[in-house]
Amino acid sequence: MKRVLIIDALNAYLRAYIVNPSLSLNGQPIGGIKGFFMILQKLVRESSPDEVMVIWDGPDGSRKRKTMDKNYKSGRKPIKLNRAFHNLTDDEELKNKIWQQTRLIEYLNEMPIVQAMIPQVEADDIIAYVSRLPYYKGWQKLIVSNDRDFMQVCDEETILLRPVKGEYLNIRRIVEQTGVHPTNMALARAIIGDSSDNLPGIRGVGFGTVKKRLGFLSEEKTYNVDDIIEHCESVESNLKFYSNIIEGKELIEHNYKMMQLYSPQMSIQSKIHVKESIENFDATFNKTEIIGMMREDGFGELNWEDLKEKLNRINYQYNLPQD
Repeated sequence: MKRVLIIDALNAYLRAYIVNPSLSLNGQPIGGIKGFFMILQKLVRESSPDEVMVIWDGPDGSRKRKTMDKNYKSGRKPIKLNRAFHNLTDDEELKNKIWQQTRLIEYLNEMPIVQAMIPQVEADDIIAYVSRLPYYKGWQKLIVSNDRDFMQVCDEETILLRPVKGEYLNIRRIVEQTGVHPTNMALARAIIGDSSDNLPGIRGVGFGTVKKRLGFLSEEKTYNVDDIIEHCESVESNLKFYSNIIEGKELIEHNYKMMQLYSPQMSIQSKIHVKESIENFDATFNKTEIIGMMREDGFGELNWEDLKEKLNRINYQYNLPQD
């Protein structure tokens, strides 16, 4: 089975940006780029993918969801560099973060890696769409992100790798951990809520409660909000859980719309753009250009031999004559 590695780019970049203390030869923070390369090298070494995709949040990516809920993602703390760089002002730090991200995209453009970024579309939705493309039918899709939202797109061919936890989540492990099948994950999380996105759920309800009171969500069959309400209305019990669910129907419906990936958020034009970017990708691996960029940026030493070897193989496969 062929494998495509699909990386939630901002998730990986920010992790590297925050924790990697690397400085350029002129003393500027460059850990976001170097750390991303190290993450990428580890991923391709361990997974041996046939293709690699790096998906970015588009400019104003949260706009559509924020029009549905003005409080979406509000209250998040600003991303800060490793504390070793305390000599930078907030403005200098912001400029450096933007420069590193922009420069990283330029580096990846010189590699046989498909990148995607669409204005006003979050990376989550693009990744969910890519995982369901007919182009990748029969492939293993390995999504790399610490974001639990991607549990809803896991299926027989799609696995979620959460690097910080060091765990691979397939259907079986997701059901074991949460008591919920991926087909019903968005619905379960609509009930529970998502504090990281500032989406409150039904008070006091977590996966444990859902597993105990709504055990049928572990089935592959797809359920909807009306099914949940109908079930709660049919249960003869004085438990507040059931009445809270019934009373919170509007909240659950709202969260469900917010948490579903891909379908509600991507336009036809966006889908066509992503599809054609994959199908018409012109692979190249400009090692000389990359090395020149590294010198220009004052990289110093960087052991990326394994990454070069794997990308050489991917580039070769891309450029084989097609049947």
